[in-house]
Amino acid sequence: MSTTNPAVPAVPAVPTAPEASEVTRARRTGGDLVVESLAALGARTVFGLPGQHALGIFDALRRSALRYVGLRVENNAGFAADAYARTTHGVAPLLVSTGPGALMTLAALQEAAAGSAAVLAIGSQVPLAGIGGGRHGYLHELTDQSASFRGVVKSVHTARTASQIPSALAAAWASALSAPHGPVWLEIPQDVLLAPVDVPPVAELTVSVPELRPRAELIAAAADRLAGARTPVILAGGGVVRAGAGAEAELLALAERLRAPVATTFGGKGAFPWEHPLSLRSWLEDRHTTRFLEDADTLLVVGSGLGELSSNYHTFRPRGRVIQIEADLGKLESNHAALGIHADARQALGALAAAVAERVGEGERGSAGSAAADGGAVGTGTPGTPDTPEAAVAGLLARVRERIDGQGLDLEQQVLAAVRDALPDEGVSCWDMTILAYWAWSAFDARRPNALHSAQGAGGLGYGFPAALGAAVAEPGRPVLAVSGDGGAMYSIAELATARQYDLPVTWLIVDDGGYGILREYMTDAFGQATATELTRPDFVALAESFGVPALRTSPERLRTDLAAALASPGPSVVVLPALLRMFAPTHLAP
Repeated sequence: MSTTNPAVPAVPAVPTAPEASEVTRARRTGGDLVVESLAALGARTVFGLPGQHALGIFDALRRSALRYVGLRVENNAGFAADAYARTTHGVAPLLVSTGPGALMTLAALQEAAAGSAAVLAIGSQVPLAGIGGGRHGYLHELTDQSASFRGVVKSVHTARTASQIPSALAAAWASALSAPHGPVWLEIPQDVLLAPVDVPPVAELTVSVPELRPRAELIAAAADRLAGARTPVILAGGGVVRAGAGAEAELLALAERLRAPVATTFGGKGAFPWEHPLSLRSWLEDRHTTRFLEDADTLLVVGSGLGELSSNYHTFRPRGRVIQIEADLGKLESNHAALGIHADARQALGALAAAVAERVGEGERGSAGSAAADGGAVGTGTPGTPDTPEAAVAGLLARVRERIDGQGLDLEQQVLAAVRDALPDEGVSCWDMTILAYWAWSAFDARRPNALHSAQGAGGLGYGFPAALGAAVAEPGRPVLAVSGDGGAMYSIAELATARQYDLPVTWLIVDDGGYGILREYMTDAFGQATATELTRPDFVALAESFGVPALRTSPERLRTDLAAALASPGPSVVVLPALLRMFAPTHLAP
């Protein structure tokens, strides 16, 4: 690996007049109330990018114990906060300015909403006199800035006076943490942030986040159906991972009690052990898996709305009964009729596992195994075929493997296997919208819960690298891998400066195929040729080295070794893989 580290001239500090320093220390402002409130709520780290109207907050940061991580583009700061929130299961404050700075966060906040990441975005506003759509001509002025956020975030909050700031922040914090987690927006006018305050420093803020518990009669009905099912199957979604410690253990206990096969959605990777005999893994874009789920006489869906990707592009047609546990009320039965249970996944799985244990009984094999022994089909897709649940799972995975192996995709499988082997088990990976990520959704073993993050919720480019920076801040000491294509990498190339500035241990794998690879495939398949997909790109190795970040160019044969060495090295690094990867053939278009 090249270790070129060109000298970067130091930026001289701007001297501050002693009298100005004394004045600043002697007073507190609305900005101080913001950082004091965040600290009182439990924040330790904030992300962001300063702007003219928000300077009152940033000035107050230097008087606080909060750690500030500054990125170069507001959207990237939002992605970093998103991954920090997912990794910690907590709230990630995001500080930005008015107008363009605020609006630049929208794509990141959409991803946070889709992925249920508790990002607390705090933006400034024009002075109070300019609010209300009067068109006063202030810099960055919008007729109604908050209106831009209402269709994206969970809730919108405003503090128009200094005394409102602590309570507004507490309300926004509680909204972000209530199930399901999600982003919120709070805005504060510039003059409120800058004005002196004479209220005491914020010492304590209490936030009560109610637990979303399932109703007892619904758990009883669900337990009856599962205990009596001949071929129960479970689909675990991102809600299981987001529910935090305990949900995965409850899922495992329930599945083993029922001997029910378990598939995970792309957002739910890590919710169930990949190598478990009952693991169907994540091959949801596969007709064999779709049919397996359809054949279940009782399908338990936990923490998923059965949206486009989780339903193999809405081709899933269940023939049995569906039980759906979902914290997002809007997703409950939004695609399929079900016994709907509005609850947090951990709460519901715990109650359901206990109820099923009472009905099935200690030491019994479970109704699924008994049904198989009696000659019932267990999700094989072949009616009347006697099987055990474990054998049915093995059979399905063999059929999936046969389908993939028949498409001449050895390079793609080699590259993905090299990445998996190079990343330590305790590592975290963050994936951009690129062909290798689409492979990872189906075929990558996350090894542990909450260790793989991707932008598959909203699907915007540029997520992988800034998200990896946020994950590295959240879990110092763990190796973090970011994966991007060359097109997606250009969205966040400026954050190489962030990685170097904070010396974050993130290795960035850039798969360089000369363009928007997946769009090239889509357009070629649909129209016979691609348009607007080919890209001029930089020498990524030289560009990374210009930031003082070690970089190298690798090959599929050397990828495992080169990537492992980069991940084991301190600080940031870049590995560039020139390769033209292909997607496996879709099955949702087949008759």
